[in-house]
Amino acid sequence: MKKHFATRLQLLVTIALATVFVRAAHADVIVDWNAKGDAIAAEKQVLLQTRVMSMLHIAMFEAVNAIERRYAPYKLTLSADRATSKEAAAATAAHDVLLSIYPDQKPALDTALAASLSGIPETEAKVKGIALGKEAAEGVIALRANDGAHAQESYRPDTKAGVYVPTVIPLFATFGASTPWVMTSGSQFRPGPPPGLDSETWTRDVNEIREIGGRNSTVRTPEQTTIGRFWFLVGPRTFNPIVRQAALAKNMDVIDCARLFALASIAGNDAAVAVFDAKYHYNFWRPITAIRNADITQNAATPRDESWLPLGDTPMHPEYPCAHCIVSAAISTVLWNVVGDEFGEFSLTSPTAPGVVRKWSHLQDYSDEVANARIYAGFHYRFSTEVGKDMGKKIGQLTVETQLRGLEASADPKR
Repeated sequence: MKKHFATRLQLLVTIALATVFVRAAHADVIVDWNAKGDAIAAEKQVLLQTRVMSMLHIAMFEAVNAIERRYAPYKLTLSADRATSKEAAAATAAHDVLLSIYPDQKPALDTALAASLSGIPETEAKVKGIALGKEAAEGVIALRANDGAHAQESYRPDTKAGVYVPTVIPLFATFGASTPWVMTSGSQFRPGPPPGLDSETWTRDVNEIREIGGRNSTVRTPEQTTIGRFWFLVGPRTFNPIVRQAALAKNMDVIDCARLFALASIAGNDAAVAVFDAKYHYNFWRPITAIRNADITQNAATPRDESWLPLGDTPMHPEYPCAHCIVSAAISTVLWNVVGDEFGEFSLTSPTAPGVVRKWSHLQDYSDEVANARIYAGFHYRFSTEVGKDMGKKIGQLTVETQLRGLEASADPKR
């Protein structure tokens, strides 16, 4: 059964990757391999894809930037002559990083790499590009070999001896302690604690989500319900298509495109590190727990609803702050700094809302919708969404101000 599933998965991924080339034979190699990373994650239902995509894009950036030194590297010291094929270097780097993480996908990845390389003339430039790509991938894999992302989970449920608690272990309990790409530590932007259970903010926000985020809410509009369900989608697939649209709208060359994706990916990864650091530091209860136990808070203004359910299934990790919100704000901040807010209308689809296409003209509208969606879904209090957005903006800003900068800016300590 497992063998049959693995074979079917490889076939589906091979088809998905091949489709990218058929549909966009002339698309930038960076965009193509970004789509491949998303395709594999979707098929394998990868829960925490941010690490994968950040490794993928840093490797591609380091490879192509070594050929035409336009920006400061991340940490690798690579050198290549200008005749080296950027496309071969980027494709090989991406292939090797993904293969190191998904060894079971070797047939599909090898097929995709062959397709990437097939349009490149058989010259010394191609040979050098392949060698450079392998070197970049090896360097990034080594950088992240001991980043703590796979630390053994040891979450301890809060209970008393002999008292039953739900037995599903929460997700990502150790990821907040993993090594960031940009931040000094996962706690660098850790916010202050959530509001007290007798505060005006708590009273307002728990009552708001009880009314609008409930599964049988009578005040949530049909559009709000659609938005809530749309954003059940999580991870880089919620922003990679938007970054792809921005890169294509700006008609970026290989190096600038690689830089944009690298900045977005490491900001997205660090946002995830920061939010899980804070979530497990505060271990704050979700609305479904708080509303069903409102009588123990000694707050008469927050009535208990013993059978309240959210619109969707609550994510399996603590509430505060909002993870979707921090990531979307970090990505929006990177995009605003690199390509600006005016790159045309952009859109997104979601497998959790089939047939729905959400469209925006401004990055702030996209980020705000993500935050509101988590309230409509019954997952996050408004104060948590605001804190998450603030953290994301700081991480996005830190990323563009300190990483992969133009050589002139990097050489000037005042800039």
